[in-house]
Amino acid sequence: MGMTITEKILADHAGRKEVFPGDLIQARVDIALGNDITAPIAIGQFRRIGAREVFDRERVVLVPDHFTPNKDIKSAEQCKVLRDFAREQGIIHYFEGGEIGIEHALLPEQGIVVPGDLVIGADSHTCTYGALGAFATGVGSTDLAAAMVTGEAWFKVPESMKFVYYGKLGEWVSGKDLILYTIGDIGVDGALYRAMEFTGETIRDLSMDSRFALCNMAIEAGAKNGIIAPDEVTEGYVRGRAKRPYRLYRSDEDASYVDVREYDVSRIEPQVAFPHLPENTRGISEVGRIEIDQVVIGSCTNGRIEDLRIAARVLKGNRVAPYVRLIIIPATPLIYHQAMEEGLFEIFLEAKAVISPPTCGPCLGGHMGILAKGERAVATTNRNFVGRMGHPDSEVYLANPAVAAASAVKGYIAHPEEVVKEV
Repeated sequence: MGMTITEKILADHAGRKEVFPGDLIQARVDIALGNDITAPIAIGQFRRIGAREVFDRERVVLVPDHFTPNKDIKSAEQCKVLRDFAREQGIIHYFEGGEIGIEHALLPEQGIVVPGDLVIGADSHTCTYGALGAFATGVGSTDLAAAMVTGEAWFKVPESMKFVYYGKLGEWVSGKDLILYTIGDIGVDGALYRAMEFTGETIRDLSMDSRFALCNMAIEAGAKNGIIAPDEVTEGYVRGRAKRPYRLYRSDEDASYVDVREYDVSRIEPQVAFPHLPENTRGISEVGRIEIDQVVIGSCTNGRIEDLRIAARVLKGNRVAPYVRLIIIPATPLIYHQAMEEGLFEIFLEAKAVISPPTCGPCLGGHMGILAKGERAVATTNRNFVGRMGHPDSEVYLANPAVAAASAVKGYIAHPEEVVKEV
């Protein structure tokens, strides 16, 4: 019996010839990641056990991205813990100020995560890196602390599910819509502690930005990880970026899956996830007229250059509706600079949008766009739980950047065609 891509990566990092679902293994970690919310706890545990040095100062990565720029005294103190630890330990990959970006966009962009890696991060959306053909998963802060000391972590090998997408994507449909549609199909616990392997002709045609969005929300289906086998698109992305040698893994033809699902993407329209779960999805044609107060385009899901270009295409020649706030957040300084050079900022500013520095900010209800009681937002973020973006009586609707931009112009959740055809 063959192995899946997930099983192969885990086996090699555990020093085994093979592993099977349910096996408990101790595995070598290539990258251990923490941010300004989770790393201070891990650093506290690191000191509590008497550790003196991290296992590898190039393999421990610290990114204070959630409350950057610091929004208050407490967040400033959190970030200071990371800064002091990074200075003390000589951490190579520590980012702040003009270098800070949203961690799950920043690490691939900088070539810190590469295909074949085993990555843990004290952040649930670490699964984003599966788009590169890496096994990447979120862990708790104490697991991060142990990995910072030993360079290892324990895992239960997950069962794998295969999701096969075929057909041609319609206009305005992206990787974000594929994952929202899939979560709507299987539910927020439909892949609980399983590996979601995405494959098929549609995936092979997806850009890296769409692949990152797809894998990013595997956790919203309860998955341990999401993963796409690397191909020429992957190699085209990592070539020139990778800071280390990498290895390309692929599933064996006779690998075993606990479930296989197939989707004809030509039948999938832009999706909208209604409050208060990502599984509450509807096609844009089924949404109806829902008036909104705010739109956020950004996050580790959809703050990449492709997302900003799509938003600019919809916003060009238009203005944000009266009494609606549009906040656009490039995910990294490089994306920020690229968007500025391409003239996207001019389009955003003429549309009366607010352009934020790279930050997680409003996604987790941190800052840069908190909702008041009774307000509704459309967001390209990944979660729409109760109180996720502010007041418990506010509402968040998840959508792709095109739908989000069109909604900002119309003042209600809208199909991009309602806006673009008028220009």
